[in-house]
Amino acid sequence: MDVYEALYTTRAMRRVKPDPIPLAVQQRILDAAIRAPSGGNAQSWRYLLVDDPALKAKLGPIYRACLGSLWETIYKPRAEAAAKDPEAPESRAFVKMRGSAQWLADHFEQYPLLLFAFSQFDNTGGSIFPSAWSAMLAARAEGVGSALTSVFMFRLADVLEVLSVPKDQNWHFACCVTFGYPSGKWGVAPRIPVHEVGFRNGWGKPLGFEVPAPLWPPKR
Repeated sequence: MDVYEALYTTRAMRRVKPDPIPLAVQQRILDAAIRAPSGGNAQSWRYLLVDDPALKAKLGPIYRACLGSLWETIYKPRAEAAAKDPEAPESRAFVKMRGSAQWLADHFEQYPLLLFAFSQFDNTGGSIFPSAWSAMLAARAEGVGSALTSVFMFRLADVLEVLSVPKDQNWHFACCVTFGYPSGKWGVAPRIPVHEVGFRNGWGKPLGFEVPAPLWPPKR
C-alpha cells in the first residue's frame, strides 16, 4: 500500500465486524509499532493485547460509564450547541461523531482485539503515541480498522485493576486502540483545511500556502 494512501485513509473506524484477527496480522501490527521513535531510545513502553471475552466483559461497562462522563463534561457544550442548531455543519459533524463513538461503547465487548498502550514515567504521551499510530497504520495496511480512545481516564483505577497493571512501577496508561475488520468503506476524512489551522513563524501569522482540497489521491 502506498504510504500516502495509508496516511490519508487511516481514520477512526469504529463500526467493525467481530471476526477474529489472525495472529500473523497481530504480529505485523505490533512489530511495526515497536519500530516507532522512542524518547532517548528508552523503549519504555508496554502493550497489552486483550481478546479474552471475560476481560472484555469487565471492561465494557467501565468504558460505557467513562463515555457517559465524557458526554456530560468535556463534550457537553458541543452537545448543547448541536441541539440548539442541528442543521449547522458543525452540529451535523458532532452528531455523526457522537453516534460513531457511542456505537463503539455499545458494542465494546464485540471488538475482536484491544490494545492498551503504556509508557513508563512519561505521562506526556510523547514516547508512546508515535508507536500507537504506527500500529494503526500497520493495521490499515492489513485491512484492519482501528480507533484510539483515552476515555478510560475517567475510571483509570478500575481499568488498571482489571488488567493487573503493577501499581508501583510508574506505568502510565496512554490509550486503548480497538481493532477489527470494518463493516464500512475506507475513505479520506473531511478536515478543516491546513491553512486555517496552521501558522508560520509566529502564532496567527499566515502559513504561506493553502490546501483547499486533499492532496491525495493525486489528480491525473
